Amino acid sequence: MSRERRRALVGVVGGILLANTGSYIWFPVLVATLGGSDSGFWAGVVMCMTYVGRLLATFCYEGIAARAGVRATVFLGTALEAVALGLMGFADGVLGYSLLAFFIGFGSGTSFPGLKNVLVSFPEDERPKAFSAFQMAGQVGLFGGALLGAALAGVGLRTLFTVVFVFFAGFCVITSALIPRHGSERVPHTAGGRVPLFNLAAFKGIEVRGATRYFLLSAAFWSLSLGFVVGIPLHMEEYVPGWAPSAPFWITGLSVLVLQYPLFQLLSKRFSPGTVMAVGLTGMTVAFLAFGAGRTGPWVVVGCLTVVLGEILFVPSFDLWISRRVPEHRLAKAMGAMHFFRSAGNMAGSLAAGILFDLSRSLGVAGGNWYVAALLAAGCALVCLSGRRSGPADGGRDLAAADAQATEHEGTVRENV
Repeated sequence: MSRERRRALVGVVGGILLANTGSYIWFPVLVATLGGSDSGFWAGVVMCMTYVGRLLATFCYEGIAARAGVRATVFLGTALEAVALGLMGFADGVLGYSLLAFFIGFGSGTSFPGLKNVLVSFPEDERPKAFSAFQMAGQVGLFGGALLGAALAGVGLRTLFTVVFVFFAGFCVITSALIPRHGSERVPHTAGGRVPLFNLAAFKGIEVRGATRYFLLSAAFWSLSLGFVVGIPLHMEEYVPGWAPSAPFWITGLSVLVLQYPLFQLLSKRFSPGTVMAVGLTGMTVAFLAFGAGRTGPWVVVGCLTVVLGEILFVPSFDLWISRRVPEHRLAKAMGAMHFFRSAGNMAGSLAAGILFDLSRSLGVAGGNWYVAALLAAGCALVCLSGRRSGPADGGRDLAAADAQATEHEGTVRENV
């Protein structure tokens, strides 16, 4: 790897480490705070607005990058996110939080694809190591941010968001300093003229023949995943107030770091992608039942140790499942569809988590929100099992080749959770 690419990799990896650390400091604390002072619904709305911003950014990213270049786009997105987070400490009321959350999401949705594009520009033989380092840095940031969030749980929101602002300012500086201008030039114009600043062409990829039902399954999974992200801080505030709202995330973060590679390798070599996904969703079902029935610290630990099976097993298996069923000439379109349905699931899950939490309390059914999530997870697991033996779609390809192609496209169309 050349010195220039090594510097770029350090900038990208260091940036995502700082970004994930900062993110997992603030959002569990804010969600728990809003759940206690306002309602679960409003906590869900604030988190949903970050994903609205991210989704809108997907329609603007290409146009911004075409005009400013990839490095400048990363800087602008990160700077917007940093400023919005700094202002969060001075916001008053859920409407102010929601507006700033939108800009946080838009900044993230602009900078994150830029970071991935820097890695995609590496020679093909260097990409696996680069993406592996990127993924590892993200998980380390999650774990570290959750620990710091626990330490800062007792401080005021103004102090909390000032600390987060420092992390994102560092993210902005390190990426700008280390990502070279060379290789980050402006995106070329299309054959028909200049790339529009706002482009709805991404909607063309929403429907992919023979694969739409799988994308709906993906949306359901990400709805469950965000249901956990939003629901567990609310749960901790209500039922386990002696623990920091971010405690579950350092448990899940450490579990993913330790288990992800060996567990996925073990199961993927022995079972079909559909079966592996069903195992992951079964783990989520068990976790949601534990959260609902136990509602104490030990049961939270049990749930956190099993809910990670979804991320560890479902996400990579779903990529393999789709790449096996979608022919090569439609793969890029399929990746765009995956991003859209993931964003839709994130938004729906954020809102549903808050609404179901409020509803379970108002009806006097403790843990009722988790029972609903468990039922949905179990249904999705059955869908995975029912389709695990179906053959590839017309024009399907060898699994290994499909996986390599999917990994290459991942850099431009997928967002990090």
